[in-house]
Amino acid sequence: MTEHLNALERHQRELMIQASLERKEFAEHFETWEKPLSWADKGLDAVSFLRSNPFLWTSAFAALAHYKPKLASKALAVGWGAMKVIKATRKIL
Repeated sequence: MTEHLNALERHQRELMIQASLERKEFAEHFETWEKPLSWADKGLDAVSFLRSNPFLWTSAFAALAHYKPKLASKALAVGWGAMKVIKATRKIL
């Protein structure tokens, strides 16, 4: 019985070493993606923050419209077009 337990413990140690090596290899492979994914995550957090605080972006747009009406008009046109594209792609998907 002890031989069987020793064999199982040996096998467990081998598997743990193998798992450790695979984790290191995996981490090295995706190390180049760490920074871009971090920026993407921050971008998603920012979008989530803006979605949950509509007063903030509405106020910013109102200030823009007050001080730079031409730029606000262009921004509104681009935003409206982007919303139409997003809604159309959601219907397709």
